Parts: sequence; structure tokens; C-alpha cells
Amino acid sequence: MEQMKLDKKNINLMNDFNRVLKDKEFKEYIDKLCIPYEILSKYTSVLETCKEEYYNCKNCKSILECKNKIEGCLYLPVNNHGIEFCYKNCKYKSKLEERYKYLKNIYTFDIPNTIKEANMKDINKDDKNRFEVIKYITEFIDDYLEHKKVNGLYLYGNFGSGKTYLISAMFNELAKKQIESAIIFWPGYLSMLKTLFSNNIEFKNAFDKVKNAPLLLIDELGAENITTWSRDEILCPILQYRMENDLPTFITSNLDLKNLEIHLSMNNEAIKARRIIERIKQLTKVLEMVSKNLRK
Repeated sequence: MEQMKLDKKNINLMNDFNRVLKDKEFKEYIDKLCIPYEILSKYTSVLETCKEEYYNCKNCKSILECKNKIEGCLYLPVNNHGIEFCYKNCKYKSKLEERYKYLKNIYTFDIPNTIKEANMKDINKDDKNRFEVIKYITEFIDDYLEHKKVNGLYLYGNFGSGKTYLISAMFNELAKKQIESAIIFWPGYLSMLKTLFSNNIEFKNAFDKVKNAPLLLIDELGAENITTWSRDEILCPILQYRMENDLPTFITSNLDLKNLEIHLSMNNEAIKARRIIERIKQLTKVLEMVSKNLRK
């Protein structure tokens, strides 16, 4: 009796398969698989989905035109002594992943995509106010790759002038050489650390990831709501550790060092603020960049 039910089920499956096989595109797709029909007949509905995604992909001109359920992927069968179904990147997604695979070498926190994808080739070189900074980052790349001891940069200037973009473009260029770095939006990073107070392991991991990064960009220092905790327990230890271990450190700010010192001198604690400023001077070259607001 069980065998009869099984035979009937197989007959019904084959009938459904033969019915769909009348579709010219379906048959063309199926024949490319080089898998016996008796095996394929058990997966008719799934194969219809595979066929649809195959032709979507075949007629696609760009990943932006992708019509498949998972963008840049197509569902397809794999014959391993029985059929398994899996997703495979299309040529456009594979090319995109290859193009941006260097990003795995960069840890970012609260940073927009335009900064994550900053490119040296896209830097605006027409503004003479950028010349000194561009010269610095070009020389830094060469010196760092030659394993020379080099200081980072304290880059300050008006809002939206492209400070973060320039340094991030440099980090991205070095990431293509398998050099790891971290780019963190300082106010957001401090807020995140506060949420991890109750989890010592996660707090330590988040703190150490930044403290130990081979290259570090602290973005928007001075924009945070200053507290003794953020200054004395977070910023100061990071700068001290990096100074002791010769780890290049980059900082962007809208404040020059004089005004940053005032910002850090909460509760009239000038000595603690001065200690941080001295560490920044030890770690970085100080440059000003005043340019038009590119975010308008």
C-alpha cells in the first residue's frame, strides 16, 4: 500500500514537471543543468523560481536593476548526489565585493557610507587650502609603507570642509595593502560605550579595538558632551597607550588646540586638559584646513 502511494506521488510529480516543461524557457534552463528529469521532477516549483531568477540575471545590466529576491544573488540547484539549492553571487555583485573587499580591514563606528568609501582619486585638488593636507597624507602613505616612524595628524577647521574624507581616503588606500585601521565618530562612540557599562567583556572589546588599532581616526573630537569619565577614563588612556606604542593617531575637530583645551577643562581642571593636549602634540602634526562647506 505504501509503495502504491509513493508511486502515485512520483507520477503526480512527473506530470506536474512535464506540464511546466512545455514552457520553452523552463526547458532551456532545465537542460542546462544536465540532471535527470526523474530527479528534477521532485523540485518543480523551486526550479521555476530558479529559472525566473536565472533569466532575471541574464537580462540584467546592473545590480541596481536586480529583480531577484536577494539583490545580486540568484538561486540555483547544485547536484551533489541529490539536489541542494543555494544562493550564488551574480557577476555584478562579485565585482562589487571584489572592489570593496578592502573594507574588511577598516573598523568604523557611526560613519556614513560616503566616508567609508572615500577614494584618493576623488579628492578635490583644486582648493589650495587643501594642498598641505593632501601633501601630508601622500607622504604619510609612502613613509608608513616603508615602515618609517611617522606621526598622525590633528586636523582642525570649519564644519564640512572634508577633513574626515581626506583621512578616510588615506586609510582606504592603506587598507588595500592589508593595513587595518579604525574610524570612529567620537561622540557616538562614547554613547555606545556607556550602553556597555554592565557588560565588562563587550566594553573591553569595544575599547581595546580602538585603543589597539594600527591606525586610528578619532572624528569630531570636541563635539562630545565632555565628562570627567570620557576625558580621564576613555580619551586619556587611549592617547597614552598609542603614544607609548608608536601607533599613528589621527584626530579631526572644529576646534584648534587652544579651544580644545578649554573644552576639556571642565570644572576648572586645567592640568588634566593640558595633559591630553600634550599627548596630542606628541602623537600628531597639527594642521588647519579652512575650506567651503561641502555638505551644503
